[in-house]
Amino acid sequence: MAKKKLSQTQIAFIIILWIGLVTYILLYAEITAFTVISILMSGVVVFIPVYKNLKK
Repeated sequence: MAKKKLSQTQIAFIIILWIGLVTYILLYAEITAFTVISILMSGVVVFIPVYKNLKK
């Protein structure tokens, strides 16, 4: 099954939600190595598909 290409609005909404989540975590959570690794891994999960979608 072919994947649908994300629209610019969908990409912007995904990125804004991710930035909001990271901001909330950085403001209210205790910053540990696990927190930093989790933020980096979530960034990979968000930005690799977005990059691949924009590359097409």
